[in-house]
Amino acid sequence: MSIRRLLPALVLSSAVAAAACDPGGEPASPDEEFGMDGPVSPLPPPGKADSFERRGLWVNTDTRRTQVWTARNRWEDTDTPAARKAGIAWPANSGLTWDEKYALWIDSMQRTAGTSYYDTFILTTPWGKQLPAPALECAEASIFLRITFAAWYELPFFMEAVDRHGNRIFFGHNGVRTAAGRYANTPEFAVRYRDYSDMDVDDALADWPHDDSLRRRKLWGGTDEQDMLRDGATFGEYLDEIHLNKRAGHFTMLALGYLGSVNLADSANTYNIVPDAVRPGDTLLERWQRHGIGHTLVVKQVTPIGEGNLDVTVVSGSMPRRQPKWESGVASKRYFTDPRTGGRGTNYEGDEYAKLGGGLKRWRVTKNVGGYWTNTFMRGDEAHWINSTDTERIAARPEQFERLLGEVSPEDQRDALLALIEDRRAHLRNYPASCAAREAREGAFRELYDLAAREWGMTAADVDARYRTLDDYVFAELEYTRSKTCCWNSTTPAMYEIVMDYARAEQAEAEAEGVCRAPTPFMSHADGYERWRDFAEQTGRGAAWRPWSEDESCPQRDVAADTLRPADGADFCAVSPGEGGADDCADAYEPNPSADEAPVLEPGAHDGLRICDGDRDWFRIPNGGTVRISFSHAEGDLDLKAYDAGGRQVAVSQSVSDVEEVAVPAGGAVEVYGYNGATAAYRIELR
Repeated sequence: MSIRRLLPALVLSSAVAAAACDPGGEPASPDEEFGMDGPVSPLPPPGKADSFERRGLWVNTDTRRTQVWTARNRWEDTDTPAARKAGIAWPANSGLTWDEKYALWIDSMQRTAGTSYYDTFILTTPWGKQLPAPALECAEASIFLRITFAAWYELPFFMEAVDRHGNRIFFGHNGVRTAAGRYANTPEFAVRYRDYSDMDVDDALADWPHDDSLRRRKLWGGTDEQDMLRDGATFGEYLDEIHLNKRAGHFTMLALGYLGSVNLADSANTYNIVPDAVRPGDTLLERWQRHGIGHTLVVKQVTPIGEGNLDVTVVSGSMPRRQPKWESGVASKRYFTDPRTGGRGTNYEGDEYAKLGGGLKRWRVTKNVGGYWTNTFMRGDEAHWINSTDTERIAARPEQFERLLGEVSPEDQRDALLALIEDRRAHLRNYPASCAAREAREGAFRELYDLAAREWGMTAADVDARYRTLDDYVFAELEYTRSKTCCWNSTTPAMYEIVMDYARAEQAEAEAEGVCRAPTPFMSHADGYERWRDFAEQTGRGAAWRPWSEDESCPQRDVAADTLRPADGADFCAVSPGEGGADDCADAYEPNPSADEAPVLEPGAHDGLRICDGDRDWFRIPNGGTVRISFSHAEGDLDLKAYDAGGRQVAVSQSVSDVEEVAVPAGGAVEVYGYNGATAAYRIELR
């Protein structure tokens, strides 16, 4: 969700300091620039009522000054001149509604390697421009895609929220308004910014019009680094490249500053949909608490796989902002079947998941109903709609998805769980205080324990010995309501390194004494966080250490010390994991250090693998094909060699990018290794 929604106090207090020291004079927060007063909230509370056909603004309201774009088309149009035209992903005279075309657009965007170690998608515009997906938080990605499509095709759109005074606010094609008029000092978009939509397409592509003020804009809260464009690019520059209507770019920046996953969970903006109606463009929400952060995923592709089953893939941004990660169908299934996506059960506060607004959602469409802009649904979706008060039908959906998404092999389940574990570790390397990442990692381990016991007769200790890392014990899972660390959202990668260096020093001392000693978990102890702060000072990194701050509502702020959640796995000294894993960097294919021990690599993508110092991974390719590895070059430079059936090297890939690729003849093999001993997690794919 939007950091703006999480940190009202932090944003407001930091605005004054930032404004005083910012030489460029840029506003430090949306509140400062637009005169808005704090965060906006969903309406009504999720699970209490359904906002089907709740009236919005009067259609004939004079919005000529605040208007972002004119709603010339209707979502239900199929036979108007505009609807009959060929588009990004549909032929001329398709007979499809614009809502169906939105799904086709999402489905059509092609896979590409992201700037990190995973795949993302290529955004295609109506003018033929193609750009790699932008780096966004998870809810931002879903909202960005919907606003973008509506603006391009001049469709009515609004999202509704309320401010702290109870005023209904409409963020949409008419600007940011209440029923009484422009909200606070939000822009008069039609007056302040330009719209070049009437330009000839060829002229526009030859000399794309730019808005310098838009290109300078950054997303509020967290980093905004759009390196897929160029070093130093921001999201404002990205929006300038995809919109001829610059008003839409400025509006998107403002909307993403205020709207997040709680607003997507709001039945005023989306509605619950039955599992077998899932389609590209739908949103899947994980909600594990009534207020605060959740996780948002966008359904990317839906493919029938026989026997009435589906293969469904999702993409999602994250914090810190990243290009939306394209998950495999196997990895995606775990999200759909998780109780936190509106399923059965309760959270740590006793709230029923089915009443927290999670699960499969579809965007409401804005229509003129009785002279008022109204968020409703398409006529064809009425049979698929679930009222948000029908908690029994909502809660049943994860179990229905378990059947609908088909059987997954144990090996694929293992790979998906290992990939999730590594993804959460990567998150902790950026936000070491994150309790959500710790919880998700341990939840994946609990599933892995069950799977390994059922399929391979492994104990939890066996699993830990193979897959645990030192990080897992340092960033142990905490009881959220009894741990103040869970409210601390402003920890940094530099702090992660300080904490891990402290743990390594502990292990070196224990090794010198000839004993095993579990690392100190990173949490608030009786003396708070003093040991890590002192260590930072001693190692010349005192300026990099940030004191604890209440970055979200924190009733547990005054606990004497944090509380560890009882571990489900083995004690540290029973497995003694190292930096890359307990089994010297073991992964799902170990041991495979030579051609003689190389396992067969099956077609498709395989996540959760790792190269550690001196490690080499070999794989046999009986039928030949193209092998690609994806990884983070910043973590470590991996290389790839190919061999023929006789063991002769036939290809090598040694670039400085995040991807290496070789062609392998039938009966051949590949070798993955680190350049000059480099180490990194990686993904391998056989095509």
